[in-house]
Amino acid sequence: FTLRAFEESSGINAEYGGHTIVVGSSAENPVTGPIADAVVAAHNCAEAALRLIKAGNTNQQITDTIQKITDAFNTKTLEGMLSYEIKRYQTEGATDKQIVLNPSEAQKKEIKSMEFAVHEVYAMDVFVTTGGGKMKEADASTTVHKRSDETYLLKMKASRAFFSEVCNRFTMMPFTLRAFEDEKKAKMGLKECVTHELLHPYPVQQDADGKEVAQFKYTVLVVPNGNIRINGGLFDPSLFKSEHKIEDKEVLALLAQSANRKAGGKKKKKKAKSAAEEAKSEAAATN
Repeated sequence: FTLRAFEESSGINAEYGGHTIVVGSSAENPVTGPIADAVVAAHNCAEAALRLIKAGNTNQQITDTIQKITDAFNTKTLEGMLSYEIKRYQTEGATDKQIVLNPSEAQKKEIKSMEFAVHEVYAMDVFVTTGGGKMKEADASTTVHKRSDETYLLKMKASRAFFSEVCNRFTMMPFTLRAFEDEKKAKMGLKECVTHELLHPYPVQQDADGKEVAQFKYTVLVVPNGNIRINGGLFDPSLFKSEHKIEDKEVLALLAQSANRKAGGKKKKKKAKSAAEEAKSEAAATN
């Protein structure tokens, strides 16, 4: 993060597998108003999605359920934001298995209905705003980039050295300029790489109306006996007090379900085997 002063009750996002936190919030001084509405709604959307991503369910079930939750808190999910299946060394959804919480008109025609399956991995990203749901690029410049599949013979020596370090250290993963020993020198090499699309920037986005946006993000593994969430989940509800609440019975029943995977059958099998061996030993002793 770039260090800057934050006002009390202003929200910031912890991007690496985290969620929105609010400066100055505590159990004695909980966050209220629109920020609380957005954060609590986003948290419930993320928890609902976690319980719905399982073999046999569809992406449309998640979209419909999250619509009910955001309506309850008088909020909206950001339009067009994707969650998707990921594979090894892949950070973006280059597959047909995608989840759009608030699809644009174009996405409604393109996004296919699909079922989740065992042994798949999904990057779930929930953005909820108290605004209209549209977004735009903020004035802030980005320092996070990612390599593309494009090829180009760079002219500048600084650009070639910079791009070589990117390839060796980060391969196809996103990176920040602060990771380089000489950030000023890295910026010199960056410009030519971006101009010729060897690197793609991650632009800073905001709600088009300038309203609050809350984010919850995690990676989930679909396994035979449930789901495994491998990051996120550290949320303290006592820090937020919304005047809205969920009243839909189906949604409440879904959120009441445990998000932990069920214990496998190996222990039961082992226990049954031990009981059988014990009974066999007793029978032998009697004879």
